[in-house]
Amino acid sequence: MAVNFNQDSVWNLKQIKVDSVKKEVTALLINGETVEMAFQTVRDQLVFTNKRIIAIDVQGITGKRRCYSVMPYSKIQYFSIQTPGFAELFSDSELFLTFTNSFTAKFEFKGGADIAKIGRMISEYVLQ
Repeated sequence: MAVNFNQDSVWNLKQIKVDSVKKEVTALLINGETVEMAFQTVRDQLVFTNKRIIAIDVQGITGKRRCYSVMPYSKIQYFSIQTPGFAELFSDSELFLTFTNSFTAKFEFKGGADIAKIGRMISEYVLQ
């Protein structure tokens, strides 16, 4: 599934090292902006910076064509997180973001992502 902010989407994301996406997004970053966390589906990526969320939609057979979608934290109207339960077989968690344009994004994180850290990070930037 393509990662973009044009339609309601569900993405199954696994956390990846921040260094693996820095080359991908460096040209988009403004002064003082840093990559905080990064996640990946099979080909697409989702990057949380200290200013915004960047979705990278890898397109085409070779994967060389990319579509970058950006949503600043200032456009988040509200959000919710769902943590995994105690001793669940799968430690999946979810993040729901509703933006001022009424778009709702649902992110499913696989493999024990630190959803509390993600929630704190978004709160820090949304509530400033």
